Amino acid sequence: MLAVTAVAFLMFRYVGDPVRAMAREDSSVEERQELARALGLDQPVAVQYGKFVARVVALDFGISYRNHRPVAALIGERLPATLEIVFVATVLALAFGVPLGVLCALRPDGLAARAVQAVSLIGISTPTFVVGIALILVFAVTLKVLPSFGRGEVVTLGWWTTGFLTPSGIASLVLPSVTLCLFQMTLIMRLVRSEMIDVLSTDYIRFARARGLPRRYIHFKLALRNALMPVITVTGLQIGSLVAFAIVTETVFQWPGMGLLFIQAIYFVDIPVMAAYLLFVGFLFVFLNTVVDVLYALVDPRLRVRS
Repeated sequence: MLAVTAVAFLMFRYVGDPVRAMAREDSSVEERQELARALGLDQPVAVQYGKFVARVVALDFGISYRNHRPVAALIGERLPATLEIVFVATVLALAFGVPLGVLCALRPDGLAARAVQAVSLIGISTPTFVVGIALILVFAVTLKVLPSFGRGEVVTLGWWTTGFLTPSGIASLVLPSVTLCLFQMTLIMRLVRSEMIDVLSTDYIRFARARGLPRRYIHFKLALRNALMPVITVTGLQIGSLVAFAIVTETVFQWPGMGLLFIQAIYFVDIPVMAAYLLFVGFLFVFLNTVVDVLYALVDPRLRVRS
């Protein structure tokens, strides 16, 4: 995280001109110098970096050049929308990816397994924006059963806003969540299939079959549990990637999340928002890697520390 803060600080300090972005067009030289002093730009770089890290720890990411509002407040407004579609996309990817992967592993030569693998190639190869536009064309334009943009009606719970509690909010979640989950679902499905095939060929599975253990116990208690280790790793990293790269999906569906905020920040060279987004994504990957390490011990008893 210190390395990420250094990169974010370099972006904040040397990309663009904060004084020029925040000052009036007709401001005088004295006013610009006063603004530079107020922003601390007249101090040594080491001092500026130290103060930047202190502000980040206090969740103070500065003021948006474009919106003239605290960046933390902007992120707080947009974060629930992004986390909602990422949560739904992850649940859908696991709910469909794991069973389909098991199906393809247990019956690799079956007609259903071959059809699933063929469709998965299409799903993993098609760009996200093409999938999103195709879903809009079919379900919003042609069938007119789902909305094509926006978040729908939301309910405010303290500082959090959610669309899970309204019909229009749930309907608005469907298309962007499905678009976002397709790549992750096909990745998980193919990974589970590969790992299950490897595990089913190991000696302890042969020994379990020789002992006459039930097939359901062998497949889902012994084989699947061991095959899920790499799936946990990939899923954890993919959640971070979904948040980081939900930009395309949020742009296609005009979803008011952090990805759309980041695109607008790039367009207007809003450096504080860009730096805060970088810090958030970096923290998310560090946090998810820590969670994955903990889950390893829960799934595999061999990794638990014993006193």
